[in-house]
Amino acid sequence: MRTGTKIKLLLLLFLAPFSAFSQSDEMGNWMMYFGQNKIKDCWSIHTEVQYRNHTLVPVNIEQLLLRGGLNYNLAPHALVTAGYGYVSSYDEGDSSTPLSKEHRVWQQFILTNAVARVKFEHRYRVEQRWVSGNYKNRLRYRLMLTLPLNRKVMEPGTIFLGVYDEIFVNTEQTFFDRNRLYGALGYQFKSQLAIQIGMLHQRVNTYGKKYLQLALFYNPDLRKNSKN
Repeated sequence: MRTGTKIKLLLLLFLAPFSAFSQSDEMGNWMMYFGQNKIKDCWSIHTEVQYRNHTLVPVNIEQLLLRGGLNYNLAPHALVTAGYGYVSSYDEGDSSTPLSKEHRVWQQFILTNAVARVKFEHRYRVEQRWVSGNYKNRLRYRLMLTLPLNRKVMEPGTIFLGVYDEIFVNTEQTFFDRNRLYGALGYQFKSQLAIQIGMLHQRVNTYGKKYLQLALFYNPDLRKNSKN
């Protein structure tokens, strides 16, 4: 079987369950944009927009998340970031007035390594949150695996598999905040541009819900002498 045919079959097998999930009221939708834009050799800017919906059709907003930050590369495989985020949350069926507004300061450390073709990413994040005037602290850890499927390395034209699990814990009140389990297929158009489509399951205490995720990653180099 040709490589192209194998890839098409893999995509069909991956997307087939979405038709069944679309019949459920317990499934939402997240549309996301992420950017990492170099401004100096070791410095870059993080930009992020997430439009989260209660329902699969993106017309019933659940949350709007805006996040920005400044990155510094300590080493080729180590990155630190500090930034600010704003989150507004909405009741289902009512997008006129937010249920809550959150201002968030955050810091994170990302460490990556590779085993054969698999890339491992460890992300440690600390958040200081002001949710409708109430101050909270939260800690997060995410382990993500990325595997190129039709290439030996990540390069333009690569179809890849991405999987992660992330845990959230509070420093006060309820210790366990939530857990997110995610799996997706992605395509690398070029070094600065990629997309992912996947499924996330989020559990908050005893309640769980699935979300179809569509993500765009666009990382143009903003340095004056860049050839990208």
